[in-house]
Formats: sequence, C-alpha cells, structure tokens
Amino acid sequence: MNGTTPRTVIVVGSGPTGLFLAGDLAAAGVPVTVVEKRPHKISNLSRAFVLHARTLEQLDARGLADGIEAKGQPLDTLSLFGRLAVDLSDLPSRFQHLLVLPQYEVEAALQQRAADAGVTFAYETEVTGLTQDADGVTLQVRTGDGEPTTMRAAYVVGTDGMRSAVRESVGLPFPGKSVIRSVVLADVKLAEEPENVLTVNAVGDAFAFIAPFGDGYYRVIGWNRARNVPESAPLDLDEIKEVTRLALGRDYGMHEARWMSRFHSDERQAPAYRVGRVLLAGDAAHVHTPAGGQGMNTGLQDAANLGWKLAAVVNGRAGEALLDTYEAERHPVGKAVLRNSGGIVRLAMANRPWTLAARAALTAFLGRVRPARTRMVGQLTGIGVAYPAPRGAHRLVGTRVPDVRLKEGRLYEALRQGAFVLIVPEGAHDKGDDHYAVTHWASDRRMSLLVRPDGYVAWASDEEPTDGGVISAGIPDSLDSYAFRA
Repeated sequence: MNGTTPRTVIVVGSGPTGLFLAGDLAAAGVPVTVVEKRPHKISNLSRAFVLHARTLEQLDARGLADGIEAKGQPLDTLSLFGRLAVDLSDLPSRFQHLLVLPQYEVEAALQQRAADAGVTFAYETEVTGLTQDADGVTLQVRTGDGEPTTMRAAYVVGTDGMRSAVRESVGLPFPGKSVIRSVVLADVKLAEEPENVLTVNAVGDAFAFIAPFGDGYYRVIGWNRARNVPESAPLDLDEIKEVTRLALGRDYGMHEARWMSRFHSDERQAPAYRVGRVLLAGDAAHVHTPAGGQGMNTGLQDAANLGWKLAAVVNGRAGEALLDTYEAERHPVGKAVLRNSGGIVRLAMANRPWTLAARAALTAFLGRVRPARTRMVGQLTGIGVAYPAPRGAHRLVGTRVPDVRLKEGRLYEALRQGAFVLIVPEGAHDKGDDHYAVTHWASDRRMSLLVRPDGYVAWASDEEPTDGGVISAGIPDSLDSYAFRA
C-alpha cells in the first residue's frame, strides 16, 4: 500500500452486520466510513427478532449485552415442530437463553457504539460500481442530489444485503433459490396476549409466528402454502388473520395493522467472501430461511471474525493472507446455517406421509439422545461453532472459550479492549506485548490459553511454566499464526 491510499475502510450497508464491523474497526483505530443508500433512520420494519447465546457473548465482549438484555425478553425453552421442547437453561454460557428483541433495537445500540468510536456515516449514498488496484478500492457512488462521485479506501466490505451492489460489482454470483414465496408480515395490536414470548406453529399448509415489539405491537409472520401469489398482490388484515388461525388455531383479536407486506425467503451463498480488497459479510454473503432465527446472528458473528483481522492488516500488523482465513472460517458456517435452517423449514412444513414420519423419527431421536440434542442446540445458538485448527495444534485451538472467571474479572470483560488475552496459571507471568494482555485463572487451572479477540482459542499449552514462571516461549510471534488453516 502506498501513500496515495489512506489506511481506511468503507463499509457499505448500515444494517446490524455493517454497524458491528464498523464499530470494531473504529475501536481498533481504523478510520471507517459507512455508506448507506437509505436516509438516516432506523426502520422498525426488520424481520429479525432473536439473538442467540453466541451473539450475546460477542455483544458482551463489546460492553453492549447488558443494555440489550434489559430491552429484550429472554426465552429459555425452544419448541420444535410442536413436539420437542429444548431446554436452553444448561447452555455453557452466561446467556442460557435466546433473547427476543426486534432488530431495530440491536441496530440502535450498534449505531451508537459506532458513532461514539468515530465512524463517519454517508447516508443517501448509493454504490453504482467499483474498481480496485494493488493499493486500494475506488467506489463509484451517487449521492442524494443525484451527482456521481467517487470514494477511495484501502478495503471495502459489502454488508449491503441480499441485493448487494458490492457483490455484483466484483462479479460474484449468488447461487441458490427461493424456498418460500408469498410470506406475509404485519405489525398489529392483539386483543388477547399470547401465552408465550414467541408463538410459532405449523399445521398442514400453514405456518405462523408472533413476537412482541414491546411497544404494544406484535410482528406476525405467516405463510400459507396453498396461497402462492406474487409479492405485488394486494394484502389485507383478513388474510393475515386467516393464515394465523390455520397455524395457531386463533388470531388473538388482531387489529390496527400499522404495516403489512409480502416477501419471499431465499437460500443463497456467494462462492467467495473475498475478492482482492473487497469482502462480503452478512446477507451480502449468505441468506437463509428465517427458521431458527439465525440470519442476523450469523452476520454479526461474521463481523466479529472479520473485524480484528481487517484491523490488523490495515494497521500493518499482519499480512493480507490473514484475510483469507475469514472466508476459510466463516464460509463453512454460512453453508451449515443454510443446511440447518432449510431443514427446519422443510420438516416444519412436512405434509406427506414419509416426510411426516421422518419428522416424527427425528423429534423422537433428539428427545431421547442427549448428545445429539446438545449438538443441535450448539449449532443453532452458535455455542458449538468451532474453526479448523492446523495439524498438530493443541486440542483446544479453534474452539470457543466460555466466559471463564479470571483473577482480574471475567474473560469477556477482558476482551472489551479488542486485543488478544493470554490466560496463565496463578504464579506464572509474561511480559505481554502490544497485541495481547496477560491475565490469570481464578481457579487452580495450570494450562495457558491465548484467546483471540473474537473469543476463540489461538494457542494453548498444558506445560507448566518454565523456571521463573515465564510462559511466552511457545506463543507464536506473528498475528498471521492466530487464524487457522485446515
């Protein structure tokens, strides 16, 4: 990179993924501009309503989880297919639940954090194309007054959704298909309050979901397989009520709809998350069915993985090859979410004898076999996601680290500095350096553990400290070693 291109990043898209990433980069000292084609406002028309445990942990590592938890409603039991109740209260996490909270509340918290960290926002600015060279990326944009202009940065990240202009500009396809058509959404008031925080069920050809906004309105999502009409077809409250009665047995006295719409649900994934100096995250890289509430969560975890790596490269502390590990680690996760969420939808909407039998068998199996149920919950909540470790690495390398107690406090409090955290036994010491802080186990554990900023094990050793209590001899001396290649 030469002096003609500043060490800056442009993030295109101000949804949750883009705001999370921009905040991380700015906190690491990287100048960031968020480009957004919409005017400056946070819409309440979002579809995401669930934060899973792993996402809450990532928010905790940024000091946001407690405030967000205070606005949401925790749910410690998941119901699958109306038959299997999955208990989340024994998750190995500080967050033994999922949190029901509208996406716009998450966006508001992330936007405030990004603004406080110094992120610049360019609203009503639409990307029309881009070119890149060895030193940076030039964005072609059109501003609110219709005037074309350009913006320049060292790297550009597209977090601009399913119809990503960034993805299209670098020529990446978005293979996949529409899975569910003519899904209906509405924000309504209810005369009868539902018994559960989340109300969801599927019967025959009908599916319905109800979740609270917290302001007296409820989001209703419904689908009737027997009514497959174009998204442009008129929609009224009677249709919303009908599909809700079919799936849930009643419509809870819906009235005062403030917004209604149709949409379709796709399953798609870009074949690559990086093209030179351009990267993709969130819905620009992958879209899934809403089953399991994994869409926004997967995007936020993309950002947690990419942020520290991109900051290290832009700040000159790691080589560009580190960015390849973002795709290597996150592309398989996106693929797994496509598979899992798609499977849930297909089983939920099963209506033929053999698919109904398969659903009953799977439900019975998960109910009886605890390890299988634990694995399923781990994948759904993100707690069980691990990254591939290099051959010969310690067994813990690439695994998620829970919020362990330290002599100095909690691990996820220590991670709020955005640096690596080295955990060593009581009595051991290490001088540390400019990319990791040294802490100590609160217990009598004797191993040493180096934790990446995104909460995964970068290096571990079971060996006792050397004479004098020094443990740093085995720690890799390059940031490039802290991401994993299979």
